[in-house]
Amino acid sequence: MKKLKYILLIIIVLFALQLYIDANYIEISSFKVLSDKVPESFDGVKIVHLSDLHSKEFGAGNKRLLKKINDIKPDIIVMTGDMVSASDTNFDVFLDLARNLGMRYECYYIVGNHELDLSKQYYDEIMESLEKSGITILDNEKIVLERESDVLNLYGMWYNAKYYMQSDLTSDVIEQIIGKDDDENFDLLLTHNPKHFETYVDWGADLILSGHVHGGMVRLPFIGAVFSPERTLFPKYSAGAYEKDGGTMIVSRGLGRGTTGFRLFNRPEVCVITLENSK
Repeated sequence: MKKLKYILLIIIVLFALQLYIDANYIEISSFKVLSDKVPESFDGVKIVHLSDLHSKEFGAGNKRLLKKINDIKPDIIVMTGDMVSASDTNFDVFLDLARNLGMRYECYYIVGNHELDLSKQYYDEIMESLEKSGITILDNEKIVLERESDVLNLYGMWYNAKYYMQSDLTSDVIEQIIGKDDDENFDLLLTHNPKHFETYVDWGADLILSGHVHGGMVRLPFIGAVFSPERTLFPKYSAGAYEKDGGTMIVSRGLGRGTTGFRLFNRPEVCVITLENSK
């Protein structure tokens, strides 16, 4: 009986240690995206993708996260939403991080469902602070990134919260939200929820960067993600790279745990995407 107690104690300690590691030790995941539509001047461009911080702090002032990013030396940083939580009343953790990043890098940001659930006062406060920090907010719009004589289209899309729980988002609806895709040039779409991957590709996206699913919170060998924010099990798109008809989606496992979540076998993640011209 005593031996069984010791075994149970060891299991509990190991489980608690794993939870601590999976909440606090950042993992870098690297991806290469090859396409003949990547302009020559963008060949080798390195994008750091951050998502779902939920006001998580990795060391005072997020110094451990900043060091990871600075070591990567990205050309561009994109943030795909839920960098704060809807229940927050203080946003200093994220806004301080944004100020640090905005001083050094070309940064782009879209909102997720948690930002959309904030009061208008809090929402406006965050947007104003991000703009002052030099962060470009993509509010259902497209901007054109230019290098030498080449261009790449960057779209940022959020959409009605009903599409988080339903499956009726169509390419026509996307076109109404952010316009028609550009067939000639490379189209990079930032959108928080990966659920509609096939629709994003049908619309015309060459590369989609998303988050939202937190890697499924729990990741099991041979199974992958267990949970989804939509309160379903085993989400189809939860982490890593997916391909369909020439389009690629990279889903970040995110950095935080959400308001009531946890992470198991699923460390916080910074994604690094390198664009390569395949011609």
